[in-house]
Amino acid sequence: MFHLKRFRGHFAISMIAAMLTLVAFVHSAQAQSNPFSGGWTLQPEMSNLTFQSVKKQTVVESSSFATLEGSIAADGSTQVNVLLDSVDTKIDLRNVRMRFLFFETFKFPKASISTKIDASMLNDLPAVRRKALPVSYTIDLHGVTKTFDAEVVVTLLTNDLVSVASKTPISVSVADFNLMEGLGKLQDAANVTIIPSATVSFDFLFARNSTTAQAAPAQNETAPASVALEVEGDFDREACKGRFEILSRTGNIYFASGSARLDPKSEPLLNSLAGIVARCPNMVIEVGGHTDSIGSTATNERLSVSRAAAVTQYLLSRNLSRDVLVSRGYGESAPIATNATKEGRWKNRRIEFKVLSN
Repeated sequence: MFHLKRFRGHFAISMIAAMLTLVAFVHSAQAQSNPFSGGWTLQPEMSNLTFQSVKKQTVVESSSFATLEGSIAADGSTQVNVLLDSVDTKIDLRNVRMRFLFFETFKFPKASISTKIDASMLNDLPAVRRKALPVSYTIDLHGVTKTFDAEVVVTLLTNDLVSVASKTPISVSVADFNLMEGLGKLQDAANVTIIPSATVSFDFLFARNSTTAQAAPAQNETAPASVALEVEGDFDREACKGRFEILSRTGNIYFASGSARLDPKSEPLLNSLAGIVARCPNMVIEVGGHTDSIGSTATNERLSVSRAAAVTQYLLSRNLSRDVLVSRGYGESAPIATNATKEGRWKNRRIEFKVLSN
């Protein structure tokens, strides 16, 4: 009886050990069959996101973004962040126009693209190496979130490197993301017509995370200014003049009606402006206030003087020297549009910035 109990005890232990081994084997097999096991991280130096726009009806321009971040989680959840200040049109002041007039990166520094790839549809990827998949993806851009459908091509380049690319260019409407006003500002600044849509293509390369590496960090909160494609340090006179002309067109400096009290929502643009003033040494910058023609000439002049002074005071609070700023009010004397329409009056109520000759 003693030997029988000992046998049964050994048998039970052996069965438990076998079951544990089987569970471990199944778990390992499942992990191996999941192409995203362990997660993957975007390789920005080997990835690209480009968009094509058309101006003057026939002139096609191709631009891209220099700074991307992203990852694929073990469950196939994929996200790519595009730092919009890194827009690259190959021309410095065109980049500045895109940043401040179109994307308004001082308010919306990044765009996000997210989707979830069905891992079960890629179990044969090691054998076929390349496969087209339908996906539903979400774009978060300029404060608007929308979902679309498209096909992507997944290519296993090596066991530890995979490409996720658009199968065909994807059309994106400017109106879908509340960018029509920004498009109008671009057209006015460049004096061209631009078709209100773009085609987007991408090829994102992801590397498999090492099993010994720590989990991929959260998306970097990179300061937008640090990814802008422009010279480091101080700007020359022409670069400063161009930037102040562009910032004068943003329309993102707000006051209470009939008042010189700055609205707090003006601060993102003014903070960016202060950073540019600081990089324009040995130059005097004029802050000029302008109004529409509603009301008396004397009242409008006083209002323009007060508003220019309020902006100047805010900039001084950002550690700028009083020697680099001059505040002036022009009232209704220098309109840039007709005062006969609401849109024209809105354009005339503005703060302008310029480098003075002295």
